[in-house]
Amino acid sequence: MDFDRIKEKLNILADAAKYDVSCSSSGSKRTNTKKGLGDSSGMGICHSYTQDGRCVSLLKILLTNHCIFDCAYCVTRKSNDIKRAAFKVQEVVDLTISFYRRNYIEGLFLSSGIFKSPDHTMERLISVAKKLRLEENFNGYIHLKSIPGASDELMREAGLYADRLSVNIEIPTKSGLKLLAPDKKHEDFMKPMEKVKNEIIQYKAESKLIKSTPKYAPAGQSTQMIVGATGESDRDIMYSSAFFYKNYNMKRVYYSGYVPISTDPRLPAIGTQVPMLRENRLYQTDWLMRFYGFDIRELLNDQNMHLDMEIDPKLSWALRNRHLFPMDVNRIEKQQLLRVPGIGLKSANKIVQARKFRKLNWEHLQKIGISTNRAKYFITCDSREKELRDLSSEHLKQLILKTSHSKFRTDLSPQLSLF
Repeated sequence: MDFDRIKEKLNILADAAKYDVSCSSSGSKRTNTKKGLGDSSGMGICHSYTQDGRCVSLLKILLTNHCIFDCAYCVTRKSNDIKRAAFKVQEVVDLTISFYRRNYIEGLFLSSGIFKSPDHTMERLISVAKKLRLEENFNGYIHLKSIPGASDELMREAGLYADRLSVNIEIPTKSGLKLLAPDKKHEDFMKPMEKVKNEIIQYKAESKLIKSTPKYAPAGQSTQMIVGATGESDRDIMYSSAFFYKNYNMKRVYYSGYVPISTDPRLPAIGTQVPMLRENRLYQTDWLMRFYGFDIRELLNDQNMHLDMEIDPKLSWALRNRHLFPMDVNRIEKQQLLRVPGIGLKSANKIVQARKFRKLNWEHLQKIGISTNRAKYFITCDSREKELRDLSSEHLKQLILKTSHSKFRTDLSPQLSLF
């Protein structure tokens, strides 16, 4: 084995993989059997988080950065003048096992540029996972990227060896995809998603009857969208996310701020700031939709096409719906508690349990851990203290901002650096 060449390939293909953020390994429960290597039960060189909150490491690489497509937003597009490399299947297997034995990683995240054809590429990705499982008896976490346009037969086989599958939708809208990747078809992204969804449903049904049913993608499937490469509004992006969650049973939708890497006039110029704050607000909206019971149409609609960059989306919604507040924290249901700015999932559960024994006042709520600098304007409790609630929404917003701290504050107020 030429170790210098392997090291060079690793540098090239690990660097090319850094633009893919959809590498969460939570949700897999593949346990170690027959004295094999690795164990992805409870877990997922990128960092990822497990179902129980632990941080683990994954070897994150491309099989190759050769590609037959010329997507304007992609660093591995065929017209880009970059160093090219490709791993052999056995090289990836050997790297994974070597890194695992040295305790560098707990799993593999494997993607690839598309070379020759989608099916040819998918076959090689599956070969890596198959060798790890069957020949190396590797029971650690494996995340394979689904190649758009791959056949149903290959998607079926991929899920038998991978813990999670994901096909990146890349651009949120059909029009944006047509503009930046005219050679790709929207249907090619949907087909693997549909196959994986149906196979997971079938596996869950069969496993109830036959315990020995082979696992199929136990950590489900995910996707990723690039934010800021085209002119999609936040509403367009989040409506697409809601569609994927509802119709394809996605475990996660990831949002990746576009990093300018091209002089193509269709894209933001090199040097343009990566939209990190926007990415953060999209994740917050995603969380409200998935865990807080919000309908996406409440947060984004024809009147509100973009998220407020100064405040989080829940506070923005509350300021637009002042007629629903204040709410009595000692009386309202848990679902209403979750709509109060400053009260999260854990705090809502604690409030529901604590008020069984007595009425709660501000001191109790502070001990529970709610963010009183926001919540106090939207709730009442067992206290005579009154907060200012006759302010306009804009004045209330500014008042809350004065008492809030954010790592993005310098992005919001660049002029502060002048004083």
